[in-house]
Amino acid sequence: MIPRKLKRTAKRKERAYLVGVQLKRRGSRWRIQDSLAELGELAVSARAQVIGSTFQRIEKPTNIYVGKGKLEALNELAQAGRFDTLICDDELTPTQQRNLENALGDVKVIDRTALILDVFASRAQTKEGRLQVELAQHEYLLPRLAGQWSHLERLGGGIGTRGPGETQIETDRRLVRDRIQRLKRSLEDVRRHRRLHRARRNANQMPVASLVGYTNAGKSTLLNTLTRADVRAEDRLFSTLDPITRRIMLPSGTRTLVSDTVGFIHKLPPTVVAAFRATLEEIEESSVIVQVVDLSHRNAKEHVRVVEDILKEMRLVDIPRILVLNKVDLLPDDADPVEIAEEISSGYPGPYVLMSATTGLGGLGLLNTVDETLADIANRVQVSTV
Repeated sequence: MIPRKLKRTAKRKERAYLVGVQLKRRGSRWRIQDSLAELGELAVSARAQVIGSTFQRIEKPTNIYVGKGKLEALNELAQAGRFDTLICDDELTPTQQRNLENALGDVKVIDRTALILDVFASRAQTKEGRLQVELAQHEYLLPRLAGQWSHLERLGGGIGTRGPGETQIETDRRLVRDRIQRLKRSLEDVRRHRRLHRARRNANQMPVASLVGYTNAGKSTLLNTLTRADVRAEDRLFSTLDPITRRIMLPSGTRTLVSDTVGFIHKLPPTVVAAFRATLEEIEESSVIVQVVDLSHRNAKEHVRVVEDILKEMRLVDIPRILVLNKVDLLPDDADPVEIAEEISSGYPGPYVLMSATTGLGGLGLLNTVDETLADIANRVQVSTV
């Protein structure tokens, strides 16, 4: 039995209501319902209680994010005390943020970007990870300083407020810019340190296989399976933010480094990609990219596309890639894994491997595929130098 004192002081979870919009004239690979479901997972990861969601299809963006009718419906729910936090499924402009806050009174309004950064802030364990998250938070905050961030003052703490939000509300642009520059200099030191490590690895001619993929695809579990490491692997979004590298021996006897990197997500803000540049540079030096996808997820093909689009933005499409279709053990008994794999991997610029990182099924096949890919790279290099 919980003592009364503990009951009285227990912190209640924020009650979050989700809202999204979809432009009628703009085609999207994602169903708005699926995007909101993912937003709900992010909110739960930020320790919020999701009490409901709604969406609207509109002709063009508005300066309040949603149309007037939807805003009235949201205001009625807010006035009835149904929720205290509104989470929008897109990055709001400062004007949209301010207008929504003014329209909804005491309700806190945050967007998808603020939510992702909040989850990142709670996940980062290393100094590098915390630096990268703080940089992204400050760059997100900078254009919003002109607005009155009263939503951060009303409820005090909670999702969307961890990190610089609590200490930078009263500062001006100059102070934030100064902090951004200091963070960038610190991260540049990290990049130099990493470059020295990579130069050492290159001198030893040790190839690197980088694990990339959509968040919660099973990259950390795969790293544990391949290397017998003890990396934290959980069934939640962004359970691992900080890069982890381990050494393995391939079937041919080639020693190889396997590096686990931060997961990607639909609508990943550019500021986050930019802030995590120091970490993502590890991928640039890869001999091969191993993209992990949750085969059992209904949006598996869209997850592959999201990662491919980000790799294109980073100009990493020339690095050989292997597609690991993970979690085959979670498919329904009547499903045909090969048929599903062929559909998902259609057009992918590399071979695929069916696997279950949890059970180890397909692990040897993946190691052989990495071995063959590295051998093919070595042969091409040898031919080009002759």
